[in-house]
Amino acid sequence: MSQLDATKSGTFKIGGDIEINRLGFGAMRITGKGIWGEPADRKGAIATLKRLPDLGVNFVDTADSYGPDVSEEIIREALHPYKNMLIATKGGLTRTGPDVWVPVGRPEYLIQQAHKSLTHLGVEQIGLWQLHRIDPKVPRGEQFDAIKTLLDDKVILHAGLSECSVKDIEAASSVFKVATVQNRYNLVDRGSEDVLDYCEKRGIGFIPWFPLASGDLAKPGSLLDKMAKDHKAAPSQIALAWILKRSKVMLPIPGTSKVKHLEENVAAVGIELSDAEFAALDKEGKKQAK
Repeated sequence: MSQLDATKSGTFKIGGDIEINRLGFGAMRITGKGIWGEPADRKGAIATLKRLPDLGVNFVDTADSYGPDVSEEIIREALHPYKNMLIATKGGLTRTGPDVWVPVGRPEYLIQQAHKSLTHLGVEQIGLWQLHRIDPKVPRGEQFDAIKTLLDDKVILHAGLSECSVKDIEAASSVFKVATVQNRYNLVDRGSEDVLDYCEKRGIGFIPWFPLASGDLAKPGSLLDKMAKDHKAAPSQIALAWILKRSKVMLPIPGTSKVKHLEENVAAVGIELSDAEFAALDKEGKKQAK
C-alpha cells in the first residue's frame, strides 16, 4: 500500500449516497493547450489517470467541453469500467477554439450533451452531472427543468451547478436536489464564501476549482512560504491542506497531466495544519482576496 493515500482526506457522500474521498482530481489539464484538442503527451496523461486508484483518488471531475470531448474519451480509455470511482462531468459550455468558452443553456442542448457524455464515458448513467454555466440568454428555470428531465429519465443520478450564487442554488433547489456546487475558490479568491457557507449548512458538496492559487502569499519570505518550509512541503501543498481544513464539504480537484504533480497533491492530505496556522493563513489570504 502506498504511503500516498487520498483516503486520509476524509470522505463525503455526494447526494447522500455516493461516498468519495474528499481529495479528487480535475481532468481539464489532460487536454491540449487552451484546453483544446489532444494533450501534448497522451501517454503521460493516461499514466496519470491510471495512478489515481493506487493513490485512493476515486472522484474525477471533467466536462464535455474539455477538448472538447477529449478529456472524457481519455478518461474512458484509462479508467473504464471505473471500479469504485465516481466520474463527474459537466455540460453547458461550447467551444469554438482554444481558451474560448461560450455558454449554451438551451434545454435540448443540455439534454443532448448529457447523452453524448454517456457514450464518451461508456456508462449507462452519470453519477454526477453539473451545469457548467447558467446561460444568461436562457431563462434559468428552463435550464433547471432540463436537468430535472435528465434526473427523471435516469440519464444522471445526481446534479449540481457551477459558478453560481446562493440565489441560483435556491432557485434550482425548487426544481431538483442540488448535490454539488463548483465555484472558483482558493486562499486568495474568496468571492464564494457565502456560497460555501450555504453549502456547508445544507450538506451540499463544494468543489473549488483553481484550488491551489495563492498569489503573493507564495512569494519567498511570505507566511505561506515560511509555513511550507516548517512542514517541509511546497506552498501549493500547504494551500491544499488549508482548503481541506476549511470545510468538511470541501472537495478540491487539483488537476495535472503529470504523475509527479499528482503525487505531490495527494501528499498534501498528510499535512496537518494547526488551528493557529489555519487562522493565520485565512487572515493573510483575506487581505489579498480579490
